Amino acid sequence: MAQTRAPRYGQIDSDYATLLASTPVEHDGPVWMVNLMRYRDRADYGDGDDRGLTGREADDRYAPLGPLAAVGAEVVFVADVESQLLGDAPRWDRVAVVEYPTRRAFVDLQQRGDFRRLHLHKEAGMAETIVIGCLPIPVPGTPPGVELPDWDQVPHPATDGDGPISVCHVIRFGDAPDTQVMPEDMEAYQASIAGLAVRHGIRISGWFAVEGTIVGDGRQWDQVRFNSFPSRAAFMALINEPDAVRARRRHRDAAIADTYTMILRPRVDRLRESVRRALAYPELVERSA
Repeated sequence: MAQTRAPRYGQIDSDYATLLASTPVEHDGPVWMVNLMRYRDRADYGDGDDRGLTGREADDRYAPLGPLAAVGAEVVFVADVESQLLGDAPRWDRVAVVEYPTRRAFVDLQQRGDFRRLHLHKEAGMAETIVIGCLPIPVPGTPPGVELPDWDQVPHPATDGDGPISVCHVIRFGDAPDTQVMPEDMEAYQASIAGLAVRHGIRISGWFAVEGTIVGDGRQWDQVRFNSFPSRAAFMALINEPDAVRARRRHRDAAIADTYTMILRPRVDRLRESVRRALAYPELVERSA
């Protein structure tokens, strides 16, 4: 990467940076960068001047859409964090996903002058961030004999005050041979709640294996998952189902060593379409809400 010094908002993983920069062209391909963001209360430009901006407002000025387009990248998901249900600290403010056509494109972005000029706003606004390089993985289909309902047919459809949400899970498994393989306890948990999840309207937007964490706090992660629901009430009803509570305590808690679970209100959501271009997903994500 072309950073001349470490950013103030996180540690760069030099090994993953080397992989991004050195992957041979014939083996390179799309990578999805998942960004978890926590903002400063006031922007900090390093000179004692906040320029009259909050941290969030400074990051909004960063928004490098031009440089991203120049390297063929696209912002496919942006959402504010409404609630953080699991993971005590940091308390994240926003989640975004950028699809890059290749790993090299991510490196090329860092070297652009127009990107560097905008980047000062990110440094001013961001208190802490984790940027996770991900690749899509196959997901479970609808359980046999279970029909996928339309969102207006579920127990808790969207209302004017409670519209569609995304739920983001950032996961480190306690014992897994690689990031694309779930421990047996996680497989058992998924099988236990699949029918309930479908009844409450789940749509899988994208599940990802983590290739590396380019910026973070030294922790490693295994998977990032994005699921959509017709409403917050639908998701809360699912996780409070007695069978789901029992399955979570028996299986999920045993499988996961570290996690964040966040309820998100998307502002930009093209994640399902982005992943679909790269991976043929089964019915559970093919049918629109």
